Amino acid sequence: MKAIVVTEFGKPEVMKYMDIDIPTIKPTQVIIQVEKTSVNYADVKARYGKKGSGKLPFVPGLDVAGTIVEKGLEVQHLQVGQRVIAFPASGSYSEYAVGEQNLTYEIPDTIDFDTAAACPTVSFLSYKLLAEIARIEIGETILIHAAAGGVGTTAIQLAKILGAGKVIGTVGNESKASIALKAGADQVVTYQNFEEKVNELTDGKGVSIVLDSIAGEITERSLTCLAPYGRFVQFGHSSGKAGTIKTSDLHSSCRSILGFSLGTTRMQRPDSLQTTAKQVLKYINEGKLKFEIGHRFPLKDAQLAHQLIESRLSTGKILLDVRGNG
Repeated sequence: MKAIVVTEFGKPEVMKYMDIDIPTIKPTQVIIQVEKTSVNYADVKARYGKKGSGKLPFVPGLDVAGTIVEKGLEVQHLQVGQRVIAFPASGSYSEYAVGEQNLTYEIPDTIDFDTAAACPTVSFLSYKLLAEIARIEIGETILIHAAAGGVGTTAIQLAKILGAGKVIGTVGNESKASIALKAGADQVVTYQNFEEKVNELTDGKGVSIVLDSIAGEITERSLTCLAPYGRFVQFGHSSGKAGTIKTSDLHSSCRSILGFSLGTTRMQRPDSLQTTAKQVLKYINEGKLKFEIGHRFPLKDAQLAHQLIESRLSTGKILLDVRGNG
């Protein structure tokens, strides 16, 4: 089969389009004929060797949409011929991928493969952050950092679906504000003095929930606009710097600091994602949760896709079209 293989850590050029063997499966796994796969920034980190990518060589990719063509003897709830999304065990930049049965989810025929491929990482993560980690309540005000990104725009939509009263987003520059507003944000501000702007927008009350994938000083400044009993959720560190949190900022204000990793959850508590999948797919099927597909590339052009996402100039999800790359 054709696949993209990272042969050494480094720039996009280390990804090679080549023939490799179709993977074999364990009794609890399925083989998925891949239709589409999404490009996530975590794939870039893995390519540089910064995100638990394991031993070289490897096939990159976190999520996949396709059709089951073979299943293991112990697989119960999945059948050959079903359309599915999955977090594959073998990477997803390939014509076939291996999925564990508890990380593979059937999708209805009403959801096209573009939408299916765009959804798993950003929607599962966003739902977990809001519904289960932050425990969002109806009417609460939410602050979402990096609001114009894939997770940001998905989290904005899900916050509204789950009953948020107001959603405030932050972006790197004003040119990105329209993306977050289109996703449903009520107000969007840049990072310059964002904490002061957020306090003004909330009449000095602050926000009930902060979703932070940046860390560093953004974390520290966010606490100055987090309301009493608020929940601060840290789920990334794109700044590359750690933020400092003082215990004195917590006990008297009854605020909580929470952390979450979708990667850790896939490895250690995969069964917890079954409920997440049902809820997310329900919202997608009802037309409540949508994804903007900004760019499409054939599998063989994965290098170009990585150059684009790394440039920070992309908008919407980037997909790799796997079929027809013979």
